[in-house]
Amino acid sequence: MKTTTRLMLLAVLALPVLAACNKDDATPTAKVEKAAVPKPANQTDEDAWNAYIQDQVVRNAQGASSTFAYTLPVPGAEGFDESFQRQAEKAKEDVSRGGVEGTLMAFGSADSAKTADLIASAFQGVGVDTMKGVRVLFIGDAADRDRAEAAVKPSGAKFEFIEAK
Repeated sequence: MKTTTRLMLLAVLALPVLAACNKDDATPTAKVEKAAVPKPANQTDEDAWNAYIQDQVVRNAQGASSTFAYTLPVPGAEGFDESFQRQAEKAKEDVSRGGVEGTLMAFGSADSAKTADLIASAFQGVGVDTMKGVRVLFIGDAADRDRAEAAVKPSGAKFEFIEAK
């Protein structure tokens, strides 16, 4: 029985080595980068906006050990105010716990001004340097950048901006 168990263990351990030996050397090992999702032309296409925001977060998540995304429905959607309030409370709660190095907090939606409001609300009253090692990604319009960055700055988090275009 011991011999059978040992042979099975050897076979399992040898499989990755054998698989590596059978690789075709002509196969390129470089990853093919997927084309970026374009910014939606329609402010009311929630699915397109969610795909766009998700793509931007994934493209900028390198080095993040954990990612938190805060998004809003499209402007004028039913329940927009309630959704904004829920996201604001969730983001504020997450920020109030302090930052864990390597965390990415990403904010984006079709309504850049409301997203900047969400960031300002989340970081209001945050302790100085309580978010060191955390990256805050804002996907929005250049007109809202300074306001969002000013809200994040006291926390010590690294602010990153991607213009939605």
